[in-house]
Amino acid sequence: MTQKQSDITPSALALLPFGVFLCLFIGTGVYFSTQNIEFAFYQLPAPIAVLPAIMLAVLMSKDKLNTAIGQFIEGVSHRDITAMCLIYLLAGAFSAVAKATGGVDATVNLGLAILPSSFILPGLFLISAFIATSMGTSMGTIAAVAPVALGIADSTGIDAALMAGVVLSGAMFGDNLSIISDTTIAATRSQGCHMKDKFRENVKIAVPAALVTLLIFFFANEVTQAPVAGEIDWLAVLPYLTILALAVYGINVFVVLTIGIVFAGVVGLAQTDGYSVMTFSQDVYAGFGNMQEIFLLSLLIGGLAELMRQQGGLAFVTEKLSKLILSRADKSAEKGSPRASEAGIALLVSLTNFCTANNTVAIIVAGGVAKELSTQHDVAPKRSASLLDIFSCVIQGMLPYGAQALLLGSIFELSPLSVVGQSYYCFLLAISAGFAIARSKRQLAAK
Repeated sequence: MTQKQSDITPSALALLPFGVFLCLFIGTGVYFSTQNIEFAFYQLPAPIAVLPAIMLAVLMSKDKLNTAIGQFIEGVSHRDITAMCLIYLLAGAFSAVAKATGGVDATVNLGLAILPSSFILPGLFLISAFIATSMGTSMGTIAAVAPVALGIADSTGIDAALMAGVVLSGAMFGDNLSIISDTTIAATRSQGCHMKDKFRENVKIAVPAALVTLLIFFFANEVTQAPVAGEIDWLAVLPYLTILALAVYGINVFVVLTIGIVFAGVVGLAQTDGYSVMTFSQDVYAGFGNMQEIFLLSLLIGGLAELMRQQGGLAFVTEKLSKLILSRADKSAEKGSPRASEAGIALLVSLTNFCTANNTVAIIVAGGVAKELSTQHDVAPKRSASLLDIFSCVIQGMLPYGAQALLLGSIFELSPLSVVGQSYYCFLLAISAGFAIARSKRQLAAK
């Protein structure tokens, strides 16, 4: 039976397995990079790198072996993990079918025809941001936009890692601001504020970061070869336009991707010579197979996170941080400053997200302490909800083992580290939010 977070004894030792995974995953990648080996971060597959950490976590458990294994399975089957894995499969299937039926090439030609050469990167950032805001999910946005972005990068000579960073930046911008995303719902519910109020607070911090990001992408938009748009096959483009329209309309991401797969298959049957129902089914299955690595890693990371939670790793992080934050907030309480509390909320959800690799779960875990901090030190609920959402998205967009970076790395065939290294919006959002926290004391003192 699952223990409540409040019933778990904090333990720093419970974080050790996660450290083992990071050392293996990042350490081997860095080592092979220094040896100038191609695909350095794929020499040791990530799902293999996490296995020793899982075995260590099981051995460290004070519960019976069957209980520890049950806890691992519970983490694997968490609804957020399951949802991510289903999105992986559907995204892989849609990409494979759309590519086989000419949809990707046709959509790339459309993109090259619409976007001026000097505005390709900023344009794709805005498109990704708009879709993610409407859709409420960064994963669904990446699944829809990434194959087209990769095709445009190949056609224009734009660095693939930079293009992946553009898509990731736009997806995280929309995920953070969308009023229908899981992170927004979790943040507003835990802090007791209205979504519209949280949105308005968020905009003040997110928009300046987005504007600077647009400038960076504009000046980084170096097209090494003149893009030549081929003839646009409008029928082949229709599946992409359909899923984008459905996403903007707010249809569930699973429904959107399923419709896209079927529609792309119908287009292939209608106009591609030799394309049959059996070919379509084989493409769908091939798309599933393309997502194998990140599918397995997400499941295994989910199980490891649950073992760490049950053994007190997350409770240790929460307890130590909350004590530190509350003590500093109490010291500054005489001056009436909420700055320490706001910084504490940001740090708490950031570290929790670092351990769980899931921004929604991080908000849920950190929400109770954040609510306590905001109540005791006069931080408005909309402000604390905004900070929870912002910093969870910041960290999620920087994690090389996060779902978003893994999906982009799989589609672009890049190291996830190179993807997050180009996610300029996430870095700028952190800076913008840091300035907002720093200004809170001065603004209050001025009143």
